[in-house]
Amino acid sequence: MGEDIAAAVFESSEPALAQGGLLHVLKHDDLFAVFDARGDFYGHLHAVGPSIGADGLFQDDTRILSQLVLRMNGAAPELLSGDIGRDNVVFTAHLTNPPFQDRRNRIVPRAQIHLLRRRLLWQRKLYEALLVRNYSADDVTFDLTLDADADFRDVFEIRGAVRPRRGDAMQPCAEGNCLTLSYRGLDEQMRTTAISFSAPVAIRGRRIIIPVDLKPGASRHILMTIASDGDMTMPSRGAFFAALKASKREARRHIHALDRVKTSNTAFDGWVGRAAADLSLLITELETGPYPYAGIPWFSVPFGRDAVMTALQALWINPSLARGVLSFLGTVQAAEQSSFQEAEPGKIMHETRKGEMAALREVPFGRYYGGVDTTPLFVMLAGAYLRRTNDVEFCRSIWPAVRAALEWIDTFGDADDDGFVEYRRSDPGGLQNQGWKDSDDSIFHADGSCAAGAIALVEVQAYVVAAKRAAAEIADALGEADVATRMKDAADRLEGNLDRRFWSDEIGTYAIALDGAKRPCTIRTSNAGHVLFCGVADKAKAIRVGRDLMSQDLFSGWGVRTVAAGSSLYNPMSYHNGTIWPHDCAVVAAGLARYGMTDAAARIFTGLFDAACRFPAFRLPELFCGFRRRSGEGPVAYPSACTPQAWASGAVFLLLQACLGIDIDAKAGVIHVSKPCLPPWLDHVAIGDLTVGSGQASLHFRRERDLIAVALSDVQGDVRLESLA
Repeated sequence: MGEDIAAAVFESSEPALAQGGLLHVLKHDDLFAVFDARGDFYGHLHAVGPSIGADGLFQDDTRILSQLVLRMNGAAPELLSGDIGRDNVVFTAHLTNPPFQDRRNRIVPRAQIHLLRRRLLWQRKLYEALLVRNYSADDVTFDLTLDADADFRDVFEIRGAVRPRRGDAMQPCAEGNCLTLSYRGLDEQMRTTAISFSAPVAIRGRRIIIPVDLKPGASRHILMTIASDGDMTMPSRGAFFAALKASKREARRHIHALDRVKTSNTAFDGWVGRAAADLSLLITELETGPYPYAGIPWFSVPFGRDAVMTALQALWINPSLARGVLSFLGTVQAAEQSSFQEAEPGKIMHETRKGEMAALREVPFGRYYGGVDTTPLFVMLAGAYLRRTNDVEFCRSIWPAVRAALEWIDTFGDADDDGFVEYRRSDPGGLQNQGWKDSDDSIFHADGSCAAGAIALVEVQAYVVAAKRAAAEIADALGEADVATRMKDAADRLEGNLDRRFWSDEIGTYAIALDGAKRPCTIRTSNAGHVLFCGVADKAKAIRVGRDLMSQDLFSGWGVRTVAAGSSLYNPMSYHNGTIWPHDCAVVAAGLARYGMTDAAARIFTGLFDAACRFPAFRLPELFCGFRRRSGEGPVAYPSACTPQAWASGAVFLLLQACLGIDIDAKAGVIHVSKPCLPPWLDHVAIGDLTVGSGQASLHFRRERDLIAVALSDVQGDVRLESLA
């Protein structure tokens, strides 16, 4: 049964996030909400078929409230405005009344009553403050109603999985000013949502009625909480403001760690600020430290690959995120084999879930290890973190996990002992493809046939080279010279093998993969840019790769497509075969810059900046369509992209680092700047409070005619600048 359900999830198309309107998102820890500009969510009510809408209130991969619809005397209030603050903490909606007949049969004209909704999430609760004010010259008497429901659907059901059986929905229960909705799952877990009010309410089934009687100019405050753990405590102003203060403080801390970039371009500053706020929203404080959840709504859980890549993107400006990611992934590293979970000793986790379907093993994602690239990326991040921070003691603490990961790379990862790391699905319920492009058809040959057998991805081999070099640096720091030598030698051998087996003169770039018969998949893709990112290509081939990546077939004007236009399975609207992923573009740009192609990197930077300016609130989505950029038109959205998405948000930081050529060596106390390039829309950049070992400094870039001047200010401790023009 589990295999059929999992297959249905990955074969079905993703549902659209919005049925004709922009949705808003709030999150705290494992609780998140998706709703419209009025603050309502409808769940299945406005979709075709059951539970297709992505809106609702979710806790631990379960939609604990699928409907919350506010009405004024039975009519939908008219929207004046609805938005979330810049720090992603509080949603505010201004609403007014349509013409309606009040309880005394008097007509209340339009826009006489103002309704203000303020909402936030904190520690398993949704807090909402309602303020109703009468601006008319007459008394008004009417009912506010809230229609509520909870379908307690697992997120995989909402994505399209059909379950033959579900648990039992309990009858709604009214007790005082509280409505509880409950569901006993097949896992025997009782899930209860409690909706509580500070004012007297009448509850009829799933409808909550709040009587309102207001004299001219009068107002009324009503507080509501929705608790995911069944907490029926009556809401209070004190609790609301305590939650508001705590959530603001937490967001401010996370945002400040990233939003320290000020430039000559206010729109770019807006993009950086949005990215910092979105990463703050997605970061969850685990026992091991801060961890960026992948994206809302489908991936608001810990993912391995996404978190490592996000931490790499932000490492130069906020290394604490990398430490949190490394700590958590080290604690959940696989210790035994499981075909169902795709687990093998030393392998790093792909994702973890807490929903009913995962608990019942209907899907393998309770703790799933079906990602071939996460393990070498983990080691890469550990080495990069050491260079950025010189935190030798922390790296010593995770060294056993790094050694286990390296052992997995050389044994389970290379099952046929050919020197390359391959993947092959071990359970039908898992992912068919296990790199970052994990759609079923994302790895294919020039004739359109999908690769079969144990597949070796080109970027994974590059990650392994970089991982072994990173491990050598850690081993050196820990005094294990023999290990360092072995790692360096192994990296050099693999670099040569990668070049010999993956390079294709026919297409002028690297093949995306070798299939199970060791035949190269000679398709022009963005994956080759990851080889450059890892510094594995020789200079001449890197130049050819860069030229190909910036050709019209791959560079759309907005960004780099995942697959070149004209390829057999190219589709600019597919998930992985022709769309544009901001994180992928940032990796490509960093790879180009690493080989001195900063002008090309700046073109990618410019394309994504222009795209960010055209998406709402500068928020780049997980991906967007790969159609060619046309004058006067914006980028074409991908309908089911997660937004916000962690590594899409982190892209701006890697792009900026790549173009400015920043590399921080904490042990030496040096900020290296190599051949900085400012795109034409940036004249100066200031980055405040960069930590360098035990010191700190601010870094400045300024265009002076044809040169970029670089300088330090506010230096504390022993921090030096070494700049190569």
